[in-house]
Amino acid sequence: MRVDRFDFDLPPELIALRPVSPRDASRLLVVRDDGSREHRLFRDVPDLLRAGDVIVVNDSKVILARLTGRRLARGSSDGANIEVTLHKRLSPSSYLAFARPAKRVQEQDRLQLGTTLAATVLSRAGGEIELAFDRGGAALDAAIAAEGAMPLPPYIAGKRKPDERDRSDYQTVYAAEPGSVASPTAGLHFTPGLLADLERRGIGRQDITLHVGAGTFLPVATDNTEDHRMHAEHAEITASVARALNTARAAGGRIVAVGSTAARTLECATTEDGVVEAFSGDTALFITPGYRFQAVDVLLTNFHLPRSTLFMLVCAFCGIETMKAAYADAIAERYRFYSYGDACLLFRMQG
Repeated sequence: MRVDRFDFDLPPELIALRPVSPRDASRLLVVRDDGSREHRLFRDVPDLLRAGDVIVVNDSKVILARLTGRRLARGSSDGANIEVTLHKRLSPSSYLAFARPAKRVQEQDRLQLGTTLAATVLSRAGGEIELAFDRGGAALDAAIAAEGAMPLPPYIAGKRKPDERDRSDYQTVYAAEPGSVASPTAGLHFTPGLLADLERRGIGRQDITLHVGAGTFLPVATDNTEDHRMHAEHAEITASVARALNTARAAGGRIVAVGSTAARTLECATTEDGVVEAFSGDTALFITPGYRFQAVDVLLTNFHLPRSTLFMLVCAFCGIETMKAAYADAIAERYRFYSYGDACLLFRMQG
């Protein structure tokens, strides 16, 4: 399928640079399974679901993955300023990362990142490098937390620097498992009070994990979706969570995925018969129109970039024309877009 089918024009002033406060005061565009729409607030989510439904959230926690420093001098050349964004852990002491400017980095270069952290470049392929750090495990985790900055998406970081507010704003209230370098942003709208309201109304919650990589922001550089390859990301669903979801569905409840990361994790772990299974491993599932959803009945998600894999996923869920019309409506109504923006509640198209 041609990638330009997923294009649309977005006024740049609709890109949110800060979230609303409180979190659940964000706007919510509801798209029903017949394509009809209504405008609500995120705090209305409990009114739009029913007892027996289960929301499935991604409990991955964002690490402070953006590190700045210098390439140490090599031979007669001076060192160069370097920024790296970690995106996948390979071992207790090594990561894959994106480097800027990558052309200044070569294999075996030594990097000083912040004041205390050093690493060696083991390899480079385009803008991606493999780094071996001078420490591992908990010591490396602590050093990254001390030296790093919140890895805001390029469309925010290009307009302002990360600050202390982002350390909480860009983290979900239920984040528990460190490992993401981008927030599962559909979950940013939840507050403890809203989660308690869902529980009071008999709407369950199950936590799964997908550690979001920086590849989520990479543009689709091909002309055809069949030629695009997703970056693999680590995901986990425990056996107890799988049982709870299957039990809820058998009783008539719906699975409500909070975000594209939860949706992709559920889909990669579900059989063709609709049975959710335990899962632990990497997934590079790329969902485009024509995909048959096995697990997800309802999807909570933010508004995504044109031509992005995320917009392709919601088009697969509700149909290309339905989502283009919904986005046009959101733009006309001045909804706020992307990570710190407003949200959609999508009911899967039937048939």
